Amino acid sequence: MQLKEKEIVAFEFADPAGDFYIQQVTRTASLGQFNHYHDAYEIYYLFSGRRYYFIKDDTYPMAPGDLVFINKKDVHQTSDLGHPQHERLVMNFTDAFLGFGHPLFKPDLMQVFQRKSSLYRLKPQEQQAVEELFRRLAEEIRLREEGFELSIRLLVSQLLLLAYRKGETEMSLADDPMSPTHRRIAEVVQYIGAHYQERLPLSDLARQFHLSPSYLSRTFKKVTGFTVVGYQNLTRIREAQIMLQQTDTKVADIALTVGFEQFAHFNRTFRRIAGTTPSRYRSWRRGDV
Repeated sequence: MQLKEKEIVAFEFADPAGDFYIQQVTRTASLGQFNHYHDAYEIYYLFSGRRYYFIKDDTYPMAPGDLVFINKKDVHQTSDLGHPQHERLVMNFTDAFLGFGHPLFKPDLMQVFQRKSSLYRLKPQEQQAVEELFRRLAEEIRLREEGFELSIRLLVSQLLLLAYRKGETEMSLADDPMSPTHRRIAEVVQYIGAHYQERLPLSDLARQFHLSPSYLSRTFKKVTGFTVVGYQNLTRIREAQIMLQQTDTKVADIALTVGFEQFAHFNRTFRRIAGTTPSRYRSWRRGDV
């Protein structure tokens, strides 16, 4: 076990190609809020403690034994629900690890990342099966015997198959309902998602939901980890990335389409969020570089 400030890492592994990452950790104090999105799928399992998990436009109150599947490019972040101490496992993998063209790939299995609810509340026997899979993953990573990479892929496939067989109709959200505050902010997030191209002054948005601007600003940041403007810009840039990858529309026209009135502002915002320019992003995603 590796001891870090405020956390104890049980095990951690990242493959050299950057296609797979896994970490199991116990956190003893709040480390603040970390919101992000990425091109990898994410699986999150809570062993102990309580957490809020904000995913895309919903907030899930999590309890021990909850399993979460997060699709690539979905914004997500966790925050404290009561006492901050908790133990969790997080796993990320790309399409290259277990995706199109891979011998173990079965398209139906990836539906678990696209269902309406991201959270699976597991029954005791299901928790046992999932935790045994994680124990075997940790053992494979610890020993690293010949062929352990294949074994990891097999175990991840088993986990996806378990969730797939569970089925969407059998999933239930947490027993304790979302707080009224989180429910209201989820409504605001959904509204921004539907109107991201429009000008959305904080005062107008607050009036739309019968809130004061200061309360909306403060509470939105607390629940999502973003400012209202920051979340709107993130939504715009995510849509721009899709258009850059899937269409031949000029960059300047894409900027206008997603709601940026000034091209320079679009370029600055895109570079800050994506880490590169729109033109380079298009070339990279299409394999031109």
